[in-house]
Amino acid sequence: MNDWVTFEEIPTASEIYLIAGWQQWADAGSVSSGLPQYLITHTNARKIGEMNPEGFYLFQIPGTHHLLRPEVHFEDGYSEEVHARRNEFHYVELGDKGLVIFTGEEPHMNVDRYADGLFHAMQTLKAKRGALVGGVYGAMPYDRDREVSCSYSLKRMKSEMEHYAVRFSNYQGGATIGSYLVDRAKLFDIELFTFNAFVPAYDFSPASASIQGVRIEHDYRAWYELMRRFNHMFGLGIDLSDLDRQSEDLIGSIDAKIEELERTLPQINVRGYLEKITSNFTERPFMPLDDVWEQVLGDLFDDLEEDD
Repeated sequence: MNDWVTFEEIPTASEIYLIAGWQQWADAGSVSSGLPQYLITHTNARKIGEMNPEGFYLFQIPGTHHLLRPEVHFEDGYSEEVHARRNEFHYVELGDKGLVIFTGEEPHMNVDRYADGLFHAMQTLKAKRGALVGGVYGAMPYDRDREVSCSYSLKRMKSEMEHYAVRFSNYQGGATIGSYLVDRAKLFDIELFTFNAFVPAYDFSPASASIQGVRIEHDYRAWYELMRRFNHMFGLGIDLSDLDRQSEDLIGSIDAKIEELERTLPQINVRGYLEKITSNFTERPFMPLDDVWEQVLGDLFDDLEEDD
C-alpha cells in the first residue's frame, strides 16, 4: 500500500466495485456529497479505511474567508473540536458483490498524490471498476429524467457506456476532481468513469428583481436515476424504493412551489418559462431490457385482472 492510505479490513467478495463522491465544486443537487453518504446509511456500510488528509489542504488564501478553513467548535472558550478533513472508505457486501463507498473532500493541492492514493486503494481492494458522481446545475424540466453526462478512463469502455442513456462529455474548461481522476486513471489501466447529473435550476431575475431563481439543493430524482444505473451495471440489488418515494415527493414539492410563484408573482410567467424549457429538452430515459419486460408483464397482469 502506501503510508497515507490505511485499511483496517480488506474485503474478500468475488466482485468489488467503488462509488465515490466529494465535497466539491461539481456538487449540484448534493449529488457528489449526498448520494454516497446516503448509501452508507441506507446499506449500513462500515468504515474500513481512510486517506490521511495531511498535505492535501490549504488553510487559507486571501479573499477566500472561511471557504478553505476547517470548522472549529468552542464552548465557554474551550476548544471542544476541530473538524478534520475526512477521506474515508466504507464497505458493504450485497450478496456475492462488494461495494466500496468513498466519501472525501476535494483536495486543494498535491492532487497527483491524492489520485494515486485512491488508485492504489482500488488496486489493494481489487475493485473491478469505479464510478464517480457529481452534479451540475442547468435549465431542464424538473419532472423529467435527468440528463447524465459521462466521461471514462479507457477507450474500450465507450461501447458499454452507450447503453446507460448518457451524453458523452465534450466539456473544455477547469477540471473537477472527477474529470482529473478519470484522466489520470489511464496511467493505471483502471476502469473509472464519471456520471454527472444535470440538476434543475431556474433563473427568474430578468423578469423580477424580487426572486433570483429556484434550484434543487438535494436532487433525490438524480440520486435515484444514477443508482438505477449502478444497480444494473454492478448487479448490486440495492432497494431503491425509498429514493423513488423521495423523488416523487420532490416533484410534488416543486409543483407546489411553482403554483405559489404563479399566484404571488404572475408577472414572471413561470409556466411559460418551464414550457419553453420542456419544448427544447430531449429526454434520455434509462430503460434496460429487464425493466422493459417487468413493465410489460405488469401491464399484462393488470389487463388480465381487469378482464376477470
